[in-house]
Amino acid sequence: MIDSHCHIAGPEFVADLEAVVARATAAGLTHALVILAADDQPEIEQAQAVAGRWRGVRFSIGVHPHAAGKFAAEPAAAARAVAAAIDAQPLTRGLGEIGLDYHYDFSPRDIQQAVFRTQIALARERRLPIVIHTREAEDDTFRILEEERAPEVPVVLHCFTGDRAMARRALDAGYALSLAGIVTFPRAAELHEVARLVPLDRLLIETDSPFLAPVPHRGKRNEPANVVQVAETIAGLKGTTRDAVAAATSANFVRIFAP
Repeated sequence: MIDSHCHIAGPEFVADLEAVVARATAAGLTHALVILAADDQPEIEQAQAVAGRWRGVRFSIGVHPHAAGKFAAEPAAAARAVAAAIDAQPLTRGLGEIGLDYHYDFSPRDIQQAVFRTQIALARERRLPIVIHTREAEDDTFRILEEERAPEVPVVLHCFTGDRAMARRALDAGYALSLAGIVTFPRAAELHEVARLVPLDRLLIETDSPFLAPVPHRGKRNEPANVVQVAETIAGLKGTTRDAVAAATSANFVRIFAP
C-alpha cells in the first residue's frame, strides 16, 4: 500500500519521525510521496532525515498557491526555486502540490494563476507528474491545465473533494484522482459517490498527513499508516476488498511516479 500524498517532513513529525515510519511500514506501506514546499527551507532540509529513515520515500516539490504571493514581483522565480530544489533532491518524482485556492485567497488570484502556469511549464520541461491542489477554483484550474498543456505529463488531483460532475470532468481530461481521509466521514455522501465512480485504474489514496485524519482518528494528527482506513472505506463503497484497492492504487502510483 502507498500513501500518495503526505507532509511528514513538516515540523509536526520531527519529534517522533522514526515511530511514524515504523507504524507505516508495520501497516504494510511500501512507499510514500512526501510533499515539500520549495519556499520552506527547514522542510527541504528535513527531507534528508525522512529519506534516511524510510527507503520507500519519494518527494514532490512545488510552491503551494498559499505561498504564491511571495513571488508577486516575478512569478517565474517560483519555478526557478522549484527547479533548484528538484536539482538538490534526487528522490524527486513529482512537481507539486501546485494550483489554485480561492477559499482562503492567501495570495492574489492573478498571482496564483501566474505562479501555477510557470510551474506547469517546468513540469512539462522536466517530464514530471503534476500534483494539483484546487479549492473553489475548478473552472480556472481546468482551464489553465488545458492552456498550459499539462496533460502532456500525468496529472493528479490530490485530496479530491469535488462532486461527481467534477470527477467526470477530471477523468475525461485524463487525470487521476486521489482520495484522502474525508472519504471515511459518514456525511461525505457526495464523495462516497465519487469513490464509486472513479475506476480503480485512475485512483490513488493518500492521507495528506498531518491533516484530515480518517475515522476513527478524527481530531488527531494524521499519519501515513492511516491510509489503510482510506483503502478500507473505498473497498466497502466499491464492493471489493482492501487488498484489491491497495494493489490497484499502488500500481497506479508506480505508473505515474516511477518510484
